[in-house]
Amino acid sequence: MAMTNGCTQSEDIGRPCHDCDCPSGFIPHSWRKTCNSCKCDKDSHDLSHNEWLSIRERLGLNSKPGTQGNTDQFTRAFSTSHNRPSQQGFSWSPGNISTLQVREFFENYPTEKVPKCGSTGEVYRDRQILHQIPKQDLALAYTKHVDKEDHSAYEDFVNARNEVALDVAFVAPLNIPNTDCSTCNEPIRLGKLGVFASKFNEGVVFHPQCFVCSICHELLVDLTYCNFHDSLYCERHYAEQLRPRCASCDELIFSGEYTKAMNKDWHSSHFCCWQCDESLTGQRYVLRDEHPYCIRCYESVFANSCDECNQLIGIDSKDLSYKEKHWHEVCFLCSKCRVSLVDKQFGSKAEKIYCSNCYDAQFASRCDGCGEVFRAGTKKMEYKTRQWHEKCFSCVVCKTPIGTKSFIPREQEIYCAGCYEEKFATRCMKCNKIITSGGVTYKNEPYHRACFACTNCNNELAGQRFTSKDDKPYCADCYGELFAKRCTACVKPITGIGGTKFISFEDRHWHNDCFLCASCKTSLVGRGFITDADDIICPDCAKQKLM
Repeated sequence: MAMTNGCTQSEDIGRPCHDCDCPSGFIPHSWRKTCNSCKCDKDSHDLSHNEWLSIRERLGLNSKPGTQGNTDQFTRAFSTSHNRPSQQGFSWSPGNISTLQVREFFENYPTEKVPKCGSTGEVYRDRQILHQIPKQDLALAYTKHVDKEDHSAYEDFVNARNEVALDVAFVAPLNIPNTDCSTCNEPIRLGKLGVFASKFNEGVVFHPQCFVCSICHELLVDLTYCNFHDSLYCERHYAEQLRPRCASCDELIFSGEYTKAMNKDWHSSHFCCWQCDESLTGQRYVLRDEHPYCIRCYESVFANSCDECNQLIGIDSKDLSYKEKHWHEVCFLCSKCRVSLVDKQFGSKAEKIYCSNCYDAQFASRCDGCGEVFRAGTKKMEYKTRQWHEKCFSCVVCKTPIGTKSFIPREQEIYCAGCYEEKFATRCMKCNKIITSGGVTYKNEPYHRACFACTNCNNELAGQRFTSKDDKPYCADCYGELFAKRCTACVKPITGIGGTKFISFEDRHWHNDCFLCASCKTSLVGRGFITDADDIICPDCAKQKLM
């Protein structure tokens, strides 16, 4: 199989990126573990699966005994059913357990991490193989940046790791009572599946879901682990406990001289500008999105242009910005008088900036109270189309600032509630107090309901029958008692209220109903009558009286 860039296969070139819309697909960088086109990580691309077939092949366990490392230690984990997982619908499953036990084992995994064929769990496993067991950690054939004089140190590291730390765990039902998981310290029930790691002391066992790396806390892919100081590690993070790893090419560093920067380790030749690959060792650089840039590249890619002089604002200049516009500090000037606006109030108009004096003189609106302009930053009170300084927005009578209190506009003036009522509110004609609600009007004059009362008895007249005498109101009873004619017959007043009819003769008056013959009590309304001393009688009774 043709190879490019160490571990990159030729068929991987042009493969799409999972993290961005890379137009050209994967193009390997000459030494970084990134795509030269989109700069995303190599593992973010949909690369060929040919090198991911199994942990056994990745660790070189298919070689003949004695040809590559010590493989006896891995025999138990792969002793049976190695080619069985795909037949069960999984891209990987533990060896030495039944089909039912395989399903029981994966019930402990999060659904999205179960390596079912064609699922997100299969993709997760593929990525974890690449991440947790980087090939460049396994053999010199997969490295590009281990110097010849460091080859023996590399081989010593690999052999020691394989001998004392690296192993593949196996799964079996627990047959020892009262056993706790070495990760979570919770009990594992007798007969339940446990994960056993021979590089740990006898009796150490883990829940399937607890068999995770101490650093990345991810499930250890295909149960491949390293033991370091009695803690679980994936191979990547185990190696990083012993050797620095270059943040650029992702290889372990075996040379005695390397660069530490940005809390990371780098081959000295790999600490370079993210844009142009020029070495940054001993040079100034700028960090952007966790990547270092040389000054030239940073300014050409990220620096803003000054709106005044149209020159780039370099890292040694202060970048002043306002509404997506940028200026050098020395270029941040009033567009009219050219005075510096640094640390001063300013206004903007038609995409230009002005000092407060120039802005006020040309553009500022004026207060409807004092006629002065509103200076930049001044608080403004507005009502309809009018505007005031805060101190000018006051009652026209008492001059008290309105602020956030209620007010009443009248024509072009503003009144506080108290002054408005004092000056314009309707007042009762009797008590001269303001009528706030429920008033009545009599002869076009306002009264409180309680104040509109009978002149004589002082009973309220609102809603009652009343009449007036000398422009004063009286209830019907008082008016009758004080001013009305009295019926000669019943001696009760004849008020005329409500259209009452009455009859007058000489100085005497009668209600219609009381105008009766004194003898026969026949109504004389509309008939002739005859007076008999103080009485009135009908003609018939008068004749009988004469006879």
